[in-house]
Amino acid sequence: MRQYDIVLFGATSFVGEILTGYLLEKYPVDGELKWAIAGRSESKLAQLKASFGTEAASLPVIVADTSNEASIDALVGSTKVIISTVGPYALYGEPVIKSCVGQGTDYCDLTGEPQWIKKMVDRYEDVAKITGARIVHSCGFDSIPSDLGVHFLQEKAKQRFGQYCRTVKMRVKTMKGAASGGTVASMMNMIKEATRDKELRKLLVNPYALCPPDHPFKSKQTDLKTPAYDKDMQAWVAPFVMAAINIRIVHRTNSLLGNAYGEDFLYDEAMITGKNILGGVGAAAFSVGMGSFMLAAVIPPSRWLMEKTVLPKPGEGPSPKEQFEGHYDLRFVGKTDDGQEIRCKVTGDRDPGYGSTAKMLGQAAVCLVQDITKEDKAGGFWTPASIFGDKIIDRLEEHAGLSFSEELF
Repeated sequence: MRQYDIVLFGATSFVGEILTGYLLEKYPVDGELKWAIAGRSESKLAQLKASFGTEAASLPVIVADTSNEASIDALVGSTKVIISTVGPYALYGEPVIKSCVGQGTDYCDLTGEPQWIKKMVDRYEDVAKITGARIVHSCGFDSIPSDLGVHFLQEKAKQRFGQYCRTVKMRVKTMKGAASGGTVASMMNMIKEATRDKELRKLLVNPYALCPPDHPFKSKQTDLKTPAYDKDMQAWVAPFVMAAINIRIVHRTNSLLGNAYGEDFLYDEAMITGKNILGGVGAAAFSVGMGSFMLAAVIPPSRWLMEKTVLPKPGEGPSPKEQFEGHYDLRFVGKTDDGQEIRCKVTGDRDPGYGSTAKMLGQAAVCLVQDITKEDKAGGFWTPASIFGDKIIDRLEEHAGLSFSEELF
């Protein structure tokens, strides 16, 4: 028996604070769902709890630090599910994974760091299958809308055509939001690691990097790095920064589902910049800007200068007003081998990286507690679509401001 259903570790992080507020709103402390907040600073946790007033008066608080193995083991042993927002995960995430796997505790996070996911799968998946720990990475904007968007489209295609689509593309139609310091810190750490590690650089360009070693996939995936005109959308498109993690999660889902989408399944992502010449100019400008940022991030002096002067610091991020006014609209186009086409869309009602991510991450944890038994899905390292499927789509539409719909054209 565990004392809690869910413990939020990293509650005083930027997204952790948003998630704490969301959980208080949806799941009052004295309600049926038993949950607590945790972090390494007792004073910051007390301040966070006080900031929510009387509704958080009886909210349990746990102090734990990733540098103290005993404290992490006690934390993990107290709950059925751990939500971790403690990043960069490549620097601070492994102790929690190790303890969850050892104690059979379920886990979800919002990492977008494929190199770290790969390392954790290689080190701990065999043990997780024995202990029953279900580990679910990337339960935020990267990669729930992409992974579940593909799942939703494929199930609609199966119903309509009797087969899955061999190719699916996702295009960001609109998106309004801002990055936080935590996200930037994770990205910069990944770039630092890649500059030192040749094998990591190979992994980061391999779309099947997160698939099991014996996967049969060999199709050459589209890797959009420059402006392009998309005939299906009749618009110009530019590279999408989250494609690096989303594409790999979607392919891992396919492998975990027994290659259900096909051994030659193709998937890619991009951002729509416009339909006319201004859209082409915008796509070119965005591509150049992204390339310039990545180049500057690779060079140590310019990377240091950006971190000190331009980029947000950990703990910084969009204001509550910016979170509320944020939104996103993602469009999916799928085509079968015999040329039949289906289109779907996924929308969210808050800024993608924080307001919406917090709600998705919270519902992922609740889904693990209330909807997915150990008999339904056994221990191992799962993706959102492969473990949650339609059950989390229902939750996201009812409780998290997302919508999934088929487009008629």
